[in-house]
Amino acid sequence: MPRTLLTLAFLSAAHPLTAQTLKVGDLAPDFTVTTVTAKGADSAPFTLSAHRGETVVLAFFPQAGTPGCTTQMEAYRDRYATLFKGGQEVALVGVSTDDVADLTGWARKKNFPFRFATDGNKIVGKAYGASGMLWHKRHLYVIDPQGRIAYIARPFNQMSEDAYTALGAAVVAAGAASPSR
Repeated sequence: MPRTLLTLAFLSAAHPLTAQTLKVGDLAPDFTVTTVTAKGADSAPFTLSAHRGETVVLAFFPQAGTPGCTTQMEAYRDRYATLFKGGQEVALVGVSTDDVADLTGWARKKNFPFRFATDGNKIVGKAYGASGMLWHKRHLYVIDPQGRIAYIARPFNQMSEDAYTALGAAVVAAGAASPSR
């Protein structure tokens, strides 16, 4: 078997859940990553399973500071109180391959009130089918408080008002489906 095919076969075996198999209702693949805010790197890593009991929105995006990504994250910032309940029982995590310094600087410059995860090794992106050749694709997942995928947007259309309306409805529905509510 050629080396490239062997490597792809290994990666497929290492990450059995891919974009082709992840669907609404599936248990979201767990992961642990370094996260940052405008204040810098968080003191503890972000582990998805540690956020059971709240809705988690994973927003994969290509690269900090680029026009499309800035449009998307500014829309999240400007609608944070309504789309993400101001961070109460909803955790928004922007996921990219950017490093800690780039994400922190961007968050500080644009006053983003949510976390960014650095996925330079693309492990999370691969598990969620968002990993592209150089950067992550613009995919979005809403994960309900039980850890199940409640909504998928592949791709997320950051230029469409309908995309934000659908996201808001998905966040509300995911939280409403929680037995504790």
